[in-house]
Parts: sequence; structure tokens; C-alpha cells
Amino acid sequence: MRRTACLVVTLASLAGCGNPLYYEDDTPPFGDDAGPPTSPFEQPVFPAPVSAAVAPPPISGGTLAVLSSGKVVASDPDRDHVYVVDLLLGQKIADIALAAGDEPGRIVEDGAGRVHVALRSGGAVVTIDASSWTITARQAVCPAPRGLAWDPTGDLIHVACSGGELVSLPAAGGAPTRTVQLDRDLRDIVILPNDQLSVSRLRTAELLTLDATGAVIERQQPVVTQSFEPDGAWRTVASGTEIFMLHQRASSQTVGTVIQGGYGGPTGCFDSIVHSAITVFEPGSATSIAPVVLGATVPVDLALSHDGTTVAVLSAGNAYLPGAPVVVTMPRGAVESGGPTCGGNPLVLSGQGEPIAIAYTAHDQLVVQYREPAQLIVAGSSTPIALSSDSRLDTGLAMFHANSGGGIACASCHFEGGDDGRVWSFDIGNRRTQALRGGIAGTEPFHWAGDEPDFPTLFEQIFVDRMGGPETTSDGVSTLEHWVDRIPLIPKAPGDAAAIARGKALFEDVNNVGCTTCHNGAKLTNNATVNVGTGGAFQVPRLLGLVEHPPYLHDGVATTLADRFTAAGGDMHGHTSQLTPAQISDLIAYLDSL
Repeated sequence: MRRTACLVVTLASLAGCGNPLYYEDDTPPFGDDAGPPTSPFEQPVFPAPVSAAVAPPPISGGTLAVLSSGKVVASDPDRDHVYVVDLLLGQKIADIALAAGDEPGRIVEDGAGRVHVALRSGGAVVTIDASSWTITARQAVCPAPRGLAWDPTGDLIHVACSGGELVSLPAAGGAPTRTVQLDRDLRDIVILPNDQLSVSRLRTAELLTLDATGAVIERQQPVVTQSFEPDGAWRTVASGTEIFMLHQRASSQTVGTVIQGGYGGPTGCFDSIVHSAITVFEPGSATSIAPVVLGATVPVDLALSHDGTTVAVLSAGNAYLPGAPVVVTMPRGAVESGGPTCGGNPLVLSGQGEPIAIAYTAHDQLVVQYREPAQLIVAGSSTPIALSSDSRLDTGLAMFHANSGGGIACASCHFEGGDDGRVWSFDIGNRRTQALRGGIAGTEPFHWAGDEPDFPTLFEQIFVDRMGGPETTSDGVSTLEHWVDRIPLIPKAPGDAAAIARGKALFEDVNNVGCTTCHNGAKLTNNATVNVGTGGAFQVPRLLGLVEHPPYLHDGVATTLADRFTAAGGDMHGHTSQLTPAQISDLIAYLDSL
């Protein structure tokens, strides 16, 4: 009880976390002098070990929308359904089944009341009629659609895709009118009243502003202090002429690896290596420093009240952490004014579960969606609205997204089961966050130098020691390993088949190139720890999904795959110096296809 009370008192102020824990240069002690954390939070309490028969996907957030009619639409990426809820009746009024593995995500309503849903793994957008609540169209758009926005000027649905495609569809149906290729890892689309269209990127927390032809005319990132860098744009929404980005910020200081709690922090304020923050953009204008949202670990969704006073942030990481808030609200004015504050107010909700999305109704009731159990909870109500009785409880997913008690989760660095694209400054040298998608079983030993012989050792060293998490039973650790091993690769476009075939032949040329000397087998690794001239002996990585996670090599020294062939070990790292530029291009085409 003492810790919970401390949390409420701390959150009630926007002035910071208390003088002893606020550093003038905003630099918390991440190194060897930091000492063990003394968190005001309890440690997480996980459900009994269980693995879902169908592995639920990593939490992405943003799966809830309130329509102009007042009805609420919720995507269920775990069960491949879309639900419609009447809040006045307090019940679900429609249940729309999709194909297995579609993974419905973002939702948008157009001017005619049609509802459009992005299928993250289904490669399409479905259109739902709002009178019959039936699917009227399914339009293929790209392998991995992410963000959606309705453009009233052209009556278009814009779709942002993980592969960098920006696809424009007629809202009334029909083939795409335009496809523009932008940077990979696109996330959300926002359209301002002046028809200005901007697209966010997840890992880099960039906001790309486009002109009428789809060309990028401005790039913006959150402004952070000298000790932090922008990171992880989980959710971006527009309000009037402003764009609100809910993102993380990550330490640029040296992080300790040999001290207890080196990744976590005692308050969840400024002293863990990753924080949640909100940046307000106005394209073409200067951006203020993003204020930090206290305690919001794995911040998957953001909502703005219609009366213009409040910003709400959803923390998926606090589902199993006693005393930590699932929803934190902040005055909109405090967010817009910026500054390195650390605050917010916890919103007390009835019920328990794993939250994934939030939205305000027209009357500013805050609605929270839970993935497990599948339900909606309206703030102020004690009666949940059931969406499905089909359980998708998975202890591994719960542990992966859980706040360890030190203000950090596995998902804080491994976004949606992948990676954050960051190169961290550790006391052992620069290290790039490793990607997890595509299966890790059979690739032991783990970590950059292959110094973690198996998953239980990795869990003990990282989650328990560095993140300050609780000791867990072997069955619990096994469920986490099982869930991580089932995270799929992100679907990708097929690429140039001829170039890929030529690159594959080069890759498999044992006598002249030698890539398969180390990169062989189903996961394209021989699991060895080898010195290939990149600064020491390091574990041979899997190459699956390589295109999704630059920069490359253990220290991120190769910004692109092309850089890997010019500044990464020479002919100790495969014999490639004799290859022509055209052959290198073919080899990269093959690597991009994996």
C-alpha cells in the first residue's frame, strides 16, 4: 500500500519526480555508480504459465475507433474479428469474422459512414457497411498495411505500409489511384485541415510531411535533451492544426551491464533507459521538448478529449504491475508547452486485463479495449462490455510486454516483437538491439558474443538482473521462450525475382563467395561465435527478415546493407571484394528477400 500511495502522490504533480531524483542536466546515473533500483512499483505478477494454441501477435495498439454515430468499433488482432459496440445499450451489436491470420489493426471512418480496417498480416483493407455491419470489399494494398486516414478532399483512404508503400484508395471502392514508395517502417497517417498529409515512422520516431505528389518535403523528430534520443513512435494522431506523437525516448549515455538493474530505474521517471513522451508537431514550425509521461511503459495508444483539455496515454506494460497506472492523463496545455517534466494523473478503472487501445467518445467518456479478456471498459463504469469469450491468454506475451518494475519491458526495445533499430552505448561497447522475429529456437547461444548459452540464462541475465524483474518459474520462462519463438516475420513485397535468383546463386557459391560457410541451415546461421574482422568474436546472426532491421552488424556500423560490403571485415567476412557493383546489388536483393 505504501508503494501505491507513493505512485498516486507522484503522478498528481507535473513538476517532476521530486528533487532527489531529478538531475539538472536530465542525466540519470546509468553506469556502474547507479546502484540497484528501489522502485516505488511492485514487481509484476504473471498469470499461471499457459501458451495459447494460436500464438497471439505482439501488441500494436490503436485498434479502437468511435464513429460519428457514437458506435464503437474494435479490431481484435488476436482472434481476427472486428466488433461493433453500442455504448448506450452497453453491449456488442455486431461481430465480423475475418480470415485466420489477418490481424486487423487501425480503423478509419469515411464521410459516407463506411468503416475501413487495415489487415496488418492480411495485406489488405476491408470495408464494412455501417448499416448491415457486413464486409462489402476487401482490397489488396501491400504486404503489411499499418496506418489509415480518410482524405475528404479526394474521398480517398490513404494506407501506410511497413514496407514504405503509401497507397491511396477510393473510399467508395476500386483500384488504388496512387502508390508512392517512401522510407520503410511507416506507421500512422495524419491529415491536417489544410490537406497537409504526414506519415510517422515507428523506429526512428520521424514525421514525414508530403507534398501533393507524395514527395517528402519535411522531416521532423521529437526534440529531446542531450542525454536522450527520440525513439519508438507508437501512435500519432492529429487534432486541429497540431500533430500529437506518442513515442519513447532512449538514453544516449553509457548503460551498465554488470550492475543490478542497469536497464531499469527507481521511479519510472528519468532514471530508466527508456521513457514514454509526447511531442506536438506543427509542420513547418519549431517543436518543443517532449514532456515525459510517468510510468507509461510500452505506450501503445493515445487519445485526445474532444473538449480540448486532456491527453490520455495507454500503458500496455502495466497490466500485471500492482500500483502502476494503465491509463495516465495529462492536461493538453502541459503537453503543448513541452519541457522535461515527468507527470500525469492515473485514471482508475474497474476490472483487470491486458489493455491495448483507448478512445474518447463525443461526450469525452474514455473507452479502454482489452485483448484478454476481450472486452471494453468505459471509465466510470463497473460493468465491462464483453467482446469475445474465446481466451487468448498467453503468459509469454504477458511477460514480454510487462513492466519489470523498473519502468522498462522487453517490448520497450523490441517493438512489436522485432527491434528498435537503436545502437546502444554499453560499458562493453556499442551494441545494436537484436531482432527477434522469425524464430529463435535452435540458434543458441544467444546475445552478441554468444555468451548466453540458453534462453533461461538469457532471461536471468536480462529480465531479472538488468531490468530488475522478478524471478520466475522454469515453466513461466518456457512460455516466454515459446511465444518469442513464434513471432512471425513481417510480410514483404516479392522483389525482383531475377535479381534475387542471381543473388542467391552468389550467396550459395561456396568456392568464390563463401556466405554459407557461416550462414546456413533453416535460420541461416551455424550458431558459431566467429571473428570476421568486425572488432571481435561475435555470434553469427540469423538473416531472416534482414531488410526490416538496419543498421547492421553488432555495433550498427553498417547503416545499409551496401555499407556492410565496404566497411565490415573485408574478405574475412565472406569473400566479396571481387564482386562487381551489379553483383553486390543482386546479393542485396537476395538478402532483402529473406
